[in-house]
Amino acid sequence: MSSSTPFQIPLSVDISDEARFDNFFVGPNKLGQAMAQSACQGQGELLLYYWGGHGVGVSHLLQAACNGAEPAHRSALYLPMDELMAVADPQVLDGLEHLDLVCLDNIEQIAGNPEWELGLFHFFNRIRAQNNHLIVGASVPPRLLGIKLADLASRLTWGMVFQLQPLPDDDKVTAIRSRAADRGIQLGADAVRYLIYHASRDMGDLLELLERLDRESLSAQRKVTIPFIKQVMGW
Repeated sequence: MSSSTPFQIPLSVDISDEARFDNFFVGPNKLGQAMAQSACQGQGELLLYYWGGHGVGVSHLLQAACNGAEPAHRSALYLPMDELMAVADPQVLDGLEHLDLVCLDNIEQIAGNPEWELGLFHFFNRIRAQNNHLIVGASVPPRLLGIKLADLASRLTWGMVFQLQPLPDDDKVTAIRSRAADRGIQLGADAVRYLIYHASRDMGDLLELLERLDRESLSAQRKVTIPFIKQVMGW
């Protein structure tokens, strides 16, 4: 979130510094990443809609767009709707249309909530009128959101819709090794493949495992090898 943002949001959202375009391994998602990069520069489609299952990088991409807006001197805000709805009402969106970029994640959370559906509908119209960019993240495509307000359901299809695809296993190995290197961990390809084949092919789960192994290796002063992974994970 840009430090110049003049709005008071009753929610403390920490955007991960690790959520960047340069460490988003695109795999089959090259066009989707390129469009998000254009949006954070104030170019391209005014509405982008990204959806996909856990671990494919929807939240990463939205946060990367916000992180990418700051060096371009553009105001940006990332809001996960599930957390926002727990502490605020739809009026919290008033005025946000003046930001250059707003990223609303987990948008499926508003489905069936009349007040939030109406609030997002009006916000959509306002940010559109300002010619500012809106990026939406969800777990399902627009037609499966279950939005009851027909005008809002229609508007969410006005822009470009991208289904983010999971990475092939070879790309996952490269991605995990790169993220490990960012943390100062020398992680061999054989160790990563062992993780993938014995734990989970979900990138979100694999990154959480990497964080755990990082902590354990620092505590034990040991390198992350297959024997060490077996010991930590009890495999």
